Amino acid sequence: MEKKNIDWGNLGFAYMQTDKRYVSLYKDGKWDDGVLTEDATIQMNECACVLQYAQTCFEGLKAYTTENGHIVCFRPDLNAERMSDTCKRLEMPVFPVERFVDAVAQVVKANEAYVPPYGSGATLYIRPYMFGSDAIIGVKPANEYQFRVFCTPVGPYFKGGAKPITIRVSDVDRAAPHGTGHIKAGLNYAMSLYNIVDAHNKGFDENMYLDPATRTKVEETGGANFLFVTKDNKIVTPKSPSILPSITRRSLVYVAKEYLGLEVEEREVYFDEVKDFAECGLCGTAAVISPVGKINDHGKEICFPSGMDDMGPVTKKLYDTLTGIQMGRIEAPEGWIKVIE
Repeated sequence: MEKKNIDWGNLGFAYMQTDKRYVSLYKDGKWDDGVLTEDATIQMNECACVLQYAQTCFEGLKAYTTENGHIVCFRPDLNAERMSDTCKRLEMPVFPVERFVDAVAQVVKANEAYVPPYGSGATLYIRPYMFGSDAIIGVKPANEYQFRVFCTPVGPYFKGGAKPITIRVSDVDRAAPHGTGHIKAGLNYAMSLYNIVDAHNKGFDENMYLDPATRTKVEETGGANFLFVTKDNKIVTPKSPSILPSITRRSLVYVAKEYLGLEVEEREVYFDEVKDFAECGLCGTAAVISPVGKINDHGKEICFPSGMDDMGPVTKKLYDTLTGIQMGRIEAPEGWIKVIE
């Protein structure tokens, strides 16, 4: 298929409407067969549950053009499983894992002309999401839902290379103890907007959230998990029941162990330990790893030995290996890559 006339090298991380999206409706206790449609608009009642009580969730993943010219997605089954967990927590109907993966594949295939070419640095971002769509005025779950998938081509998260960022220790809690921090609910992100805007206004790139119960342990940022490297090259990632389980983090942990032979600890990480680490990164779908150069703790700076100029050496190896797997330059573990036929 001929590609769209897009300046692939100058794409930002922004929405561009593509040709087709997938829609499946839930009514009378079951999902319909689902369709691809050219219509990007959504019509619903003014009292729709999503508008009144924020009953909505989403996922995010990417499609890539590999070195050998195939279009692939990276571990979409894990996104499907995570959405299932989110739906159960929000009293929403689960969209079957197999149908989720198939819907993603249909959307990518239907928008093949928007998949950026290999070497452009750009990718096709895919957004599956679900929301309660019928009129609900009492506080209760909706009876009807829409599951939808759209996609949009996006540029590389880092233009000109990944430069370390500066983050601050937040005074605001990202999640409540025993709350919804471990699921990808829209409400979690709405709650973080004030704090990220405030951080940006004060010259910081992101917030470091501590555990809401004791405020002594590192949790995550507004949209990414932490990954630390010790001075003897051990990987340490925080473990907590209120952290969103990042698919990128999970993949990096495997890469560290099985590809790079590094020791990995997934455990509680106390903030007092952070000053002793050699490297720090934020891992997620958009950037894979965003290197952190320093953390501001209410005016006191923690500066990592890796510095503010480049990604630390161990972090760089992790980044290069995982992106190599995604782009087809390095052989992937079985089941990680779904080729879009």
